[in-house]
Amino acid sequence: MRLPPPHLLKQGSSFLIVGGVQLLVDWSIFVALSALGVDAIPANLCGRVAGAMLGFWLNGRYTFASHEDDVRIGWPQFWKFLAVWIPATLLSTWLIVLVEHHLGLQLAWLAKPLVEGALAVLTFLAGRYLIYR
Repeated sequence: MRLPPPHLLKQGSSFLIVGGVQLLVDWSIFVALSALGVDAIPANLCGRVAGAMLGFWLNGRYTFASHEDDVRIGWPQFWKFLAVWIPATLLSTWLIVLVEHHLGLQLAWLAKPLVEGALAVLTFLAGRYLIYR
């Protein structure tokens, strides 16, 4: 069995760390706002925007840069990032609202990391092959 190339292992592990930080920011804002009575849609959007901005910068600066001087953050990457982030956010928000309406707010809080974790797989592939290449 062949091991993945070292750069893929580095990118994957860095993406997991950045993704964990992003998820913590996103989830914390979603839970805090919705606990204060903000509707699930704007609460999820606020959390995703905060997490996305942090993730865009960290992934461009560390995860997908081939070396320290190879920062991949600019308008071309940002527009590609938005092209991936907008549909992912629509899907995330729809799934979170679906859980909230059928199972309640507390279960939506628990479902959010699962939803975002599933979307992270697609986001990693998009980041590697589309956004930061």
